[in-house]
Amino acid sequence: MVSYAGKLVLAPMVRAGELPTRLLSIQHGADLVWSPEIIDKKLIQCQRNINDKLNTIDFIIPSNPNAAHNANKPPVLVFRTYPKIEKGKLIFQMGTASPNLAVEAALKVIQDVDGIDVNAGCPKHFSIHSGMGAALLKTPEKLCSILTELVAKVGKPYNKPISVKIRILDNESSTLGLVKSLCKTGIANLTVHCRTTPMRNREAPIRDYIPEIYKICAFNNVSLIMNGAISNRKEFAEILEASQFPKDVGGMIAESAESNPSVFNRDPLEWYDVCKEYIQITNDFENHVGNTKYMLTRIVPGKSKFFQYFAKCKTLEEINYVLQKMGKDGSVIEDPMPYLDECREAEKQVKKNRIIKSHYKVKIINVHQAPLRTKNTQERKQKYKLFET
Repeated sequence: MVSYAGKLVLAPMVRAGELPTRLLSIQHGADLVWSPEIIDKKLIQCQRNINDKLNTIDFIIPSNPNAAHNANKPPVLVFRTYPKIEKGKLIFQMGTASPNLAVEAALKVIQDVDGIDVNAGCPKHFSIHSGMGAALLKTPEKLCSILTELVAKVGKPYNKPISVKIRILDNESSTLGLVKSLCKTGIANLTVHCRTTPMRNREAPIRDYIPEIYKICAFNNVSLIMNGAISNRKEFAEILEASQFPKDVGGMIAESAESNPSVFNRDPLEWYDVCKEYIQITNDFENHVGNTKYMLTRIVPGKSKFFQYFAKCKTLEEINYVLQKMGKDGSVIEDPMPYLDECREAEKQVKKNRIIKSHYKVKIINVHQAPLRTKNTQERKQKYKLFET
């Protein structure tokens, strides 16, 4: 079973926490990595596929040809893992507000991950609107019920740890009361974001509660990870020493790892080297171009010309072309904009041709559907043919 004690880990981050970021983080020393939060109902819809081409395990929502709407909608990749590197290090985070749905969803993925984590700390609307995320802090009985069911029906049968990530409450007393309840559910780890729900990341974290939280966790044989304003491995060590926290308290990195997944290394890479390694991984695992672009806008500084270059790309081929124009120090070897402008012009022409073709098809359909206003069918077809030209 995975141990969380004293580990420095990658935080669960929507969009940023996809496979390339996780692999790059592990490559540079992350002890554990969290998946992005995935909602229970969405995971339940998935089929588990073994991807022989990429050697990955993919969880996909299949297309539904019988659907009244979006019948031609392609399958949707919800979650992908690469066991060769992630095995023993991957914690799957779930968004849920139902014990039954949580168990059903966890059973879908448990054989391919190393632990299940419940999100009870995210304050974003997409998490809390259905009673999930930080909303669970207001319904502690429901949260404890979810964790108890997961431990009994998923954790113990599969010998996998169940954990939860929370935020601190408005005062220490309330926070400690919640922690005591959570630790009695049988969880293996508690991650505490050291900010209250209304607080934003620009505000300094409140770590004053950690010593007492640690005592409760230790008494219940639950490991503790703290989250909030940890920039890299060196700073994490300094925080432990300055605050005199026990060495088995772990740390979770979010924002800094989003912009530079190599921060788990004692000597993090420069942005341009991170950029090159990240793009190589996205190529190897056919990462969605939209997600790749999103991450590049986080990795590449806004003042760099490459920020705009990558932002204009629409395919992985274009991204790779732009990368070829980057020097060893992040400088511009050759301006890729003429090539990107050509790509956009070609794209416009393709769209224009599609519109013309679609318009032509509409006219043909009208020929066969039009009322008989001429003497015979041949005359009617000739009339519309002349109109088309």
